[in-house]
Amino acid sequence: MKKKNMLDELDALFLPRPSSTDLRGKQSVRATFRLTARAIDTMSVVAFHLGIKQKSLFEHLIEDDQTLSQIARQVQERAYQPENRVQKTFVLSRRTLGLLQRACERFDAPRDALVEYSILRLMPVIEEEREKHRRRKEILKDVSSYVRQGEVLLKEVRQTLGEEDPVYHSLWQAIHSGRESEATIADYVEKGKIIEEF
Repeated sequence: MKKKNMLDELDALFLPRPSSTDLRGKQSVRATFRLTARAIDTMSVVAFHLGIKQKSLFEHLIEDDQTLSQIARQVQERAYQPENRVQKTFVLSRRTLGLLQRACERFDAPRDALVEYSILRLMPVIEEEREKHRRRKEILKDVSSYVRQGEVLLKEVRQTLGEEDPVYHSLWQAIHSGRESEATIADYVEKGKIIEEF
């Protein structure tokens, strides 16, 4: 009886219902493409650096129908050279794979080429992140310098006022917080080396 009441309540709310087709479209499938090492590395580096799953990144690139159509038109105009490519399997949704197939059929474009050029759209993101990484390294130097100066001041305050003094305690908290920030930034800079070396 409760189940029926709950269904009646949902009907009264006029909520849109998911279709079985939509739900099946979310199923993960594996698809293998022949790509350049550069495209494969680009995908790995961006996913790792930004903390995004490759599946999500891949779907983001492919589900932009307008851009995919534009890439497909350009691929037709250029000679696509399939040599020097490596097989790479990606996990993606059935829906994304369907969009890719439809674009290939609509524009008579090679599937691997569409994926390759879609991934290479990430190159400006890498350049942008590389510049941010350079700036983060500079900021880390400044923060480290600030913390070292604070530590010197903290030592002086301890010698002058003692550890029980509220000024010492307040300064200790600030320096402690600065050390934690320095460590967090240093970890992020360390992780960013993948962008620096790409």
